[in-house]
Amino acid sequence: MQPREAMRLAETRGLDLVEIVPNSNPPVCKLVDYGKYMYEVGKKEKAKLKGQSSAQLKEIRFHPNTDEHDFEFKSRHAKEFLEQGHKVKGTVQFKGREITYAAHGEELLNKFVEFLAEVGKVEQKPKLEGRSMAVIIAPDKSKKKTGEQKQKETKEE
Repeated sequence: MQPREAMRLAETRGLDLVEIVPNSNPPVCKLVDYGKYMYEVGKKEKAKLKGQSSAQLKEIRFHPNTDEHDFEFKSRHAKEFLEQGHKVKGTVQFKGREITYAAHGEELLNKFVEFLAEVGKVEQKPKLEGRSMAVIIAPDKSKKKTGEQKQKETKEE
């Protein structure tokens, strides 16, 4: 159909002539309500973005003299983050003269890594950076259990 005929037809129906595929020969056009068309295109783009997931780096902070209960509480949160697919950075903050006890901080981070060994793997070993020591743990896909596997295990017990 000629472009002039298509424009005339669109005007008589109260619609817009929208070019769908401009690169083809001849270009593909549709008679649609332009506002509705743009709404549908936006909806499709949002659906594509929704399927994508972006992993974030979550930080868990400790002190060299962190109590056992606090350590376990924070470690459980880190475990949840890893199960959700996020990376976790475990940090030991040293204040004042605590920096002389860097061995305590490293010991704490190694305990942290051991606690998370079943769901994550060490991406960066414990390293002293100024007044803090940090370790980065990434989720381990091979060790990650799916929700279905967890449900089967609980039913079997």
